[in-house]
Amino acid sequence: MPNSTVNLASRYSAKVDERFAIASQAALALNQDYRFAGVRTVNVYSIPTVPLNNYTRSGQSRYGTPADLENSVQELTVTRDRAFSFVIDRADRNQTQMTMDAGRALSRQIREVVVPEYDAYIFRTMALTASVKGNTASTAATKNNAYELFLNAQEALGNHDVPDMGRVCFCSYRFANLLKQDPAFMRYGEMSQFMLAKGVMGEVDGTRIVKVAASRLPTGAEFILTHPVAACAPKQLEDYKIHDNPPGISGWLVEGRILYDCFILKEKAHAVWYHGTAVSNG
Repeated sequence: MPNSTVNLASRYSAKVDERFAIASQAALALNQDYRFAGVRTVNVYSIPTVPLNNYTRSGQSRYGTPADLENSVQELTVTRDRAFSFVIDRADRNQTQMTMDAGRALSRQIREVVVPEYDAYIFRTMALTASVKGNTASTAATKNNAYELFLNAQEALGNHDVPDMGRVCFCSYRFANLLKQDPAFMRYGEMSQFMLAKGVMGEVDGTRIVKVAASRLPTGAEFILTHPVAACAPKQLEDYKIHDNPPGISGWLVEGRILYDCFILKEKAHAVWYHGTAVSNG
């Protein structure tokens, strides 16, 4: 009796009805400034400054009292060690017009499971960090205030000297729809008119607008505004294997392991803004 969990082919098409999938979007807001090759932890130093004093034209401390310049260290330790495993029976493959191909199944697993989890973890880390720093707002977005909320976030980053160019705004489709209905956004020059006519978001104020599926964003998120200087998310290990006829199996054993994490640099944390409902630590 055939395996009841596999639909064997009689007159089925050889073409598989694949699900929609999107490549990593979070990668647009990550930097590659730190190398984790061969190590689990990278220590990042932060060097403070000292305040200006009034120069005194007499005495032995004309420049002010010298202060010892100290430093602080942020330890970035990779902790996310994730894996998967599945089997494709050789008879199942032969009786499904070869649609259960191991290589295609592995690509599908990476595309539909690994990449979405990686993105979701990065967005959640960004939202939690912004919340801890107080870089957050929860005003309900409407079609009359969406652009104002976006500009408020831009202002918050600007007040912390975050570079204007290169920012990225990851927004829910809901927020994107409200933004495109906001009269203030509609009046925002010829470029917004062009973008709306083309049905895409493009760039606003030098900021790339990226629409993200709700499944990858924290629950209740409207948008995350950030700059690539703020975060790094190393994939320290990506190991994918297809074993042909391993002991005890007539077919293929597919295994994968990914070791990754996401870090917001301490001195760059104000370059992340989260707008939405509160994010829990659980």
